[in-house]
Amino acid sequence: MNFFKSHFKYNKYQKSGIFVLIGIIVSLQLIVYFVNFSPNKISSNLSAKELKAFTLQMDSLQKVKLNSKKIYPFNPNYISDFKGYQLGLSIKEIDKLLAFRKQGKFVNSTKEFQNITGVSDSLLKTISPYFKFPNWVIKKRNSSKLKIVNSKNIEIKDINTATVSDFKKVNGIGEKLSERIVKYRNKLQGFTFNKQLYEVWYLDKEVADKVLRRFQVKKLPIISKIDVNNSTAGELAKNVYINYNLAKKIISYRDEVAEIQSIEELKKIDGFPLDKFNLIALYLDAN
Repeated sequence: MNFFKSHFKYNKYQKSGIFVLIGIIVSLQLIVYFVNFSPNKISSNLSAKELKAFTLQMDSLQKVKLNSKKIYPFNPNYISDFKGYQLGLSIKEIDKLLAFRKQGKFVNSTKEFQNITGVSDSLLKTISPYFKFPNWVIKKRNSSKLKIVNSKNIEIKDINTATVSDFKKVNGIGEKLSERIVKYRNKLQGFTFNKQLYEVWYLDKEVADKVLRRFQVKKLPIISKIDVNNSTAGELAKNVYINYNLAKKIISYRDEVAEIQSIEELKKIDGFPLDKFNLIALYLDAN
């Protein structure tokens, strides 16, 4: 018992020192608890102007760093973490690129690289001259530019006045296909929308695209409409977009409501093809 007492007996000065030490420890704990030392708090005090200046300064330093090293042309799709660090990309920018590549997608232009990674204009200007894309990408890009230039020089004619001979001038269209386009146009009483060309039987999308580069709807056709309140199922079924089963449903609905006040009412019919409503409505009227 005397042994423990000897270790806990302090004089006046020693007791004061212990209280001071305890006070310092408590104060430090309170400071750590209440004061936020995170970098976000510190950076929030910077103005937008100061932050921009700091970014430009960092880009300049990265440019100096790059100029001091020999850089060889490379495909930006295969930038590793280390390569990205050497080029001056941030971890966040590198991660964005890697995440994009994990989806099986490829960067095919300098602009697309910036959109995906979010690199600054100054850094992009420094590293983009070293980008080396595959030859097929370059050829495709040049081909697209050539198509745009050529399309500007072609005079677009009205598809509703074009003849069989006119359609035959399009690469990929022969006599029979030209006649089929004209026949379908007559059945529609004229094309109202360019997209109706894709409905022509046995006309490939690529060939239809070529046609629309030279022929488009310039003047809307005058369509003779059918009175939905005074027509038979057979007459309605003559519409390109209405089969006989749908025609009977329309007649049945008309009998239920006595008279169809508006074509919009057809949307209430069970099984009505809403995606074709605008096309069907071109040929119907409710007098």
